[in-house]
Amino acid sequence: MIRFIHTSDLHLGSRFGNMPEDVRGRLVDARHQILDRLVQAACDHDTAHILVAGDVFDTETPTDPIWRQALSAMGRNPDIQWWLIPGNHDSLAAESLWDRFRHHAPANVHLIDTAEPVEIEKDVCLLPCPMPRRYPGRDLTDWMANHKTDPQVLRIGLAHGAIRDFSEGGVEGDDIIPPDRAEGAGLDYLALGDWHGAIPVGKRTWYSGTPERDSFRHGGRGTCLAVTLDGPSIAPKTETVETGKFYWADEGLSLVPGQAAAEAFEALLPADRSLLRDYIFRVRASGRATLAEQAALQVAAEMAAPEFCHFVLDTSALETEFEDADLDAIDHAGALRVAAEELSKKAQDSERSAEARKISAAALNRLYGYLQEGQK
Repeated sequence: MIRFIHTSDLHLGSRFGNMPEDVRGRLVDARHQILDRLVQAACDHDTAHILVAGDVFDTETPTDPIWRQALSAMGRNPDIQWWLIPGNHDSLAAESLWDRFRHHAPANVHLIDTAEPVEIEKDVCLLPCPMPRRYPGRDLTDWMANHKTDPQVLRIGLAHGAIRDFSEGGVEGDDIIPPDRAEGAGLDYLALGDWHGAIPVGKRTWYSGTPERDSFRHGGRGTCLAVTLDGPSIAPKTETVETGKFYWADEGLSLVPGQAAAEAFEALLPADRSLLRDYIFRVRASGRATLAEQAALQVAAEMAAPEFCHFVLDTSALETEFEDADLDAIDHAGALRVAAEELSKKAQDSERSAEARKISAAALNRLYGYLQEGQK
């Protein structure tokens, strides 16, 4: 019987270049703090092992402070054993990185750089698949089936890569991991990395997901898995453990003309507003709304945005419902009215491209918003 923490895709050193500068620093710091959270998860679940299924670092050339501080954090609790394999972002091709890492690593941090069995406890065999390069060109897990062990020994696979189940229309390539690898190789558990959301692939195979989320593709907070193996051939027990600091939320807001857009937006906000500082929140508006409704939505979003770590209102899929009352609110006559009518006409001209119509509608919305703000 053994318990361990399964994690992957730490991506230490990620720079989050697509985020504003003030947000970027908080996200980078949260990445480093995840090491302490993983140790806490191990302590909470009474295990001395953390298995990292690749991509410890975001690149093959992390700065010296990134990898040195990572080793310091891992070494703070010498009773916790770290078992690491390189992934596609930090493959073994980064010889300089891993040579220095190995030289400075404390005794409880184990870099596994060869596809050879490792006994991590008595009668517990780890079958690792470190990535030799970013694109290995072959299935690195195929050796597991040919390595025999005593029937009483627990067999745990540790690998990084994609399976066919995650493809769009079918992934083809020699480096794809078969979804049934655990069964075919007689593994009690196969710990995978590469996919950033926690997901099972059969009874004995899991992607742990990243312990600190990095995009809207996988919502919520980052997680790891606490895994218990009670013996050979017994189904593993897995528990999802929340480890992330930041909560990523991606909400859809479908609108129809006449709907109170601002109220619909506010209904999406979390009930406990004290948590919003650690929320990265995106609202994707769609459907149709009048100029007045869209302006009210923008105002509500601008009022709420400062409460979040990062907030995005995406209105690219929101169409404009044109009403004379909205044009009257801009002006009853004069140059502004002429401009508004011209933009409205262009935005509704079916002979123009969808992109051109959208640009005209956006300009009309901006004109309306500027005038409403000026009146206030």
